[in-house]
Amino acid sequence: MTITNVDPTIEEKAKLDYSNGVIPYLPEEIDSFEKEAQRFLAGGYENPDDFTKFRLLQGVYGQRQPDVQMQRIKIPFGGLTADELDVIGQIVERYVPLKKGHVTTRENIQIHFIKLEDMPAMMRMQGEVGLTSREACGNTVRNVVGCPLAGVTPDEPFYVTPYLAAFARWFVRHPYSQKMPRKFKVAFASCAEDCVVTAIHDLGFIPKIRTDKNGVEQRGFQMLAGGGTAIMPRIAYTLYDFVPVDEYLRISEAVIRIFNRTDELRKNKAKARIKFYIDRIGIDAFREEVEQELKHKWASKSYDPTPLMEVPDEHLDAPLAPLKSGNGHHGREYQRWLDSNVRPQKQEGYNCVWVKLPLGDIQSPQFPVLARIAREYAGSRVRTTTEQNLVFRWVPDGFLHKVWEELKATGLGEAGAQEITDVVSCPGTDSCKLGITSSMGLGKAVSETLEEMRIEDPLVKSLHVKISGCPNGCARHHLANIGFHGAATKGDGNQVPAYEIFLAGSYGNAEATRFGHRVKTKVPAKRVPLVTRHFLEFYQGQRQEGETFNQFVDRLGTAPFETIAAEYKDPGPLNRENIGTYLDWSKTVLYKVERGEGECAV
Repeated sequence: MTITNVDPTIEEKAKLDYSNGVIPYLPEEIDSFEKEAQRFLAGGYENPDDFTKFRLLQGVYGQRQPDVQMQRIKIPFGGLTADELDVIGQIVERYVPLKKGHVTTRENIQIHFIKLEDMPAMMRMQGEVGLTSREACGNTVRNVVGCPLAGVTPDEPFYVTPYLAAFARWFVRHPYSQKMPRKFKVAFASCAEDCVVTAIHDLGFIPKIRTDKNGVEQRGFQMLAGGGTAIMPRIAYTLYDFVPVDEYLRISEAVIRIFNRTDELRKNKAKARIKFYIDRIGIDAFREEVEQELKHKWASKSYDPTPLMEVPDEHLDAPLAPLKSGNGHHGREYQRWLDSNVRPQKQEGYNCVWVKLPLGDIQSPQFPVLARIAREYAGSRVRTTTEQNLVFRWVPDGFLHKVWEELKATGLGEAGAQEITDVVSCPGTDSCKLGITSSMGLGKAVSETLEEMRIEDPLVKSLHVKISGCPNGCARHHLANIGFHGAATKGDGNQVPAYEIFLAGSYGNAEATRFGHRVKTKVPAKRVPLVTRHFLEFYQGQRQEGETFNQFVDRLGTAPFETIAAEYKDPGPLNRENIGTYLDWSKTVLYKVERGEGECAV
């Protein structure tokens, strides 16, 4: 069933089949995509941009390399099943030249270098197990991210995943969210830690419980609006302190309707996000617009999310604890992994296990192993995270050592998940049209440097390093304790790949979300690992007792770091001994900025 009504109802949406996934798979959409792809390949489009807009709605994005595509699989709240992992692994093995998938900071999985003619077969394989890439790209409501600990963390007011699922189901294929001025990003937190960083989203939800005058508890959300990173980073404003759960979809639609008809934003795609509009008119004026929008006829229908909230009860599928505990192991390596990668759930005897994915990549042989671990030890499920990792939930105490052994055997048993060595990176010039530098290449080099340092200092281990290949910030470098984004600088008659530096950003762990301070010195890409080491050694040598890195930067300012960076700034002459400085990481030719036209604003 396809919704064709320009003003659908919850009841109509509820008639769709949600038994196989959060977002229904509609085979007719893939039939249509296959037909239009064949037409495009045959030269049947007078204006190629028309096909670009069409394929973006199906989650297919152009790469900087000609004649290949990236597919972004949309995974609401990061929830995957073992069967879905298996199918993605089969697709990666069959269709992907580099034999890997990439977990993004929006909990999607991207697969690259796909031939357009292969895409329909891949989509059908995904659809059979409940996956879709519908509206993972384009000027739509993008993947709705959620906390990987929802339902299992002890300090959440209530389980938000069903409400997140209802939001994703309501707005996918919604007539008002197909051709908005720009993309629209949404996040649902689960607790005060707010690991999904609602404050950098177009719309964010923080769960709360309010007690009314009769003493009755009521579930609801604090709603944030107008956050974002990229060229004008903004922390979201509070739109409402408390919105009851039976109203959050109605108010969300009012926001999206206002955004959709704001024609002034369509005049400049570079400044077409809702943050620009709210920043210009102010949050109070925007709230008044929402109130006026809610007086229209469309808002009088029911927005009770209950019919769209059904999600599997994971507790029912949780494995039984073994009769004999298999967790009596005390090896140093295993204990280090337990300390950094395992967190007890609120359900006694069960744990969440983080899998540290190097720069978010999953290699082809690792998919079936991860799927098997999910089936054997984690109720056949896993969640992706905004830190580009995986989390197994519902792992009994007695299975932890077996999980570690199997992860270790496939190269994923490394400790240090969400610590300083767990570097986050976007694909950069490996595949992205907008990339300026090889952020993945640098990410690997920085990770190796940090591993070589053998950091034991807890104040350093807790830091985050994030690397974006351009200012847009897909790796969320604005929020890092030490963040980098790709740039270019001048050398000896040639361009040099370089990075801008940001210090003392923060998020999560009950810290206020804030953007880092920019260091006013660009550093050549090949010198960034050295600069990172120098920054950390300077902090360790000069800090006061118990002083965190961010407190240290706040006390001293960026000037000392600019002095350090200046030591590495000069790329030197372009000669045989120094030619490496004029090459980007993982590249073998002289660097030159080659930035294409991105498709996010098409």
